[in-house]
Amino acid sequence: MRPLFALLLLALPGVAAVTGTLVNRTTGQPLAGATVELDRLSENGVEPIGEAQTGAQGRFSIAGDAQGAQLLRVTFDGVTYFRTLEPGAPAADIALDVYASSKQPGAAKVSKHMLFFEPSASGRMAIQETFIYANPGKTAWHDPGKGELRFYLPASSGGNAQVTATAPDGMPIPAALVATSSADVMAVDFAIKPGETRFDVTYSVAYTPGQPYEGKVVTRDENTYLVVPPGVTLAGDGLSDLGTEPRTQAHVFGLPGTTYKIALTGTAPAPEPGSPAAEEPDNGPVPEAVPPRIYGNAVPILGLALAILAVGFALLYRRSPAVPTPAKEAHERGRR
Repeated sequence: MRPLFALLLLALPGVAAVTGTLVNRTTGQPLAGATVELDRLSENGVEPIGEAQTGAQGRFSIAGDAQGAQLLRVTFDGVTYFRTLEPGAPAADIALDVYASSKQPGAAKVSKHMLFFEPSASGRMAIQETFIYANPGKTAWHDPGKGELRFYLPASSGGNAQVTATAPDGMPIPAALVATSSADVMAVDFAIKPGETRFDVTYSVAYTPGQPYEGKVVTRDENTYLVVPPGVTLAGDGLSDLGTEPRTQAHVFGLPGTTYKIALTGTAPAPEPGSPAAEEPDNGPVPEAVPPRIYGNAVPILGLALAILAVGFALLYRRSPAVPTPAKEAHERGRR
């Protein structure tokens, strides 16, 4: 009966088989015996369609729904991987990649780290930190007990922070915070897969113009930048002044160490109606184009100009991460 039922199911209008191969990219070999799930994406969220076990060569076949967007999902070594199938997209011979995971970071590290300071007249200062984790290896870093990203959260924040995380080729989703043994350091539980993973952390602290503000970097960063909007001045010892970005007039500083003590004055202006910053969509800072730290006169002036321009472009999109639709948010929730 089962073969006959499967044939009848495949013959129904709007139903097609989703086929493919599951590959463990850590070993380069097909992965047998894993469960691949297929879901339908709708405004109501994620609706299960079916599932299948991969065969000896990692092959799978699931009867799908050709009428709407679908989602392939598999969990391997504690990490969930997704592949979205848009309506009308090919649903045959899909290569679905997974990686072995480790509690050790391996080669994963923060390649870019930007801190945006936005003081306001209300006596609070909004801080947004963007971290870009680069993982050039073939193993996912996943340590759910301790988390993967760590960041400094000052006492005046009240312990409140919002974090969104974006997996390679993914979209921003909320990420869970994990307490650490240090009262002023929080961790984020989100697997660092091979490729680039982005974190956006936002919180606010007390602000008094001219009063020193101290912070620290607890990640292993390659490049760290402090940025303030026009109307705000920042002063501190040991910073590399990268100048003002022409378009946004934001001031950019390089941080060569792991601690900083700065003093800020002024407040961030609200975007003017009709200005690019007010009209354009805002998906958080995009520091991928920022070059390595600039030390003294070793880097040509052209490199400095490009650095400032790149950071300025990022500033136009920094304030609020994209908000996914209910279906997209549900489909991305397991990317950790």
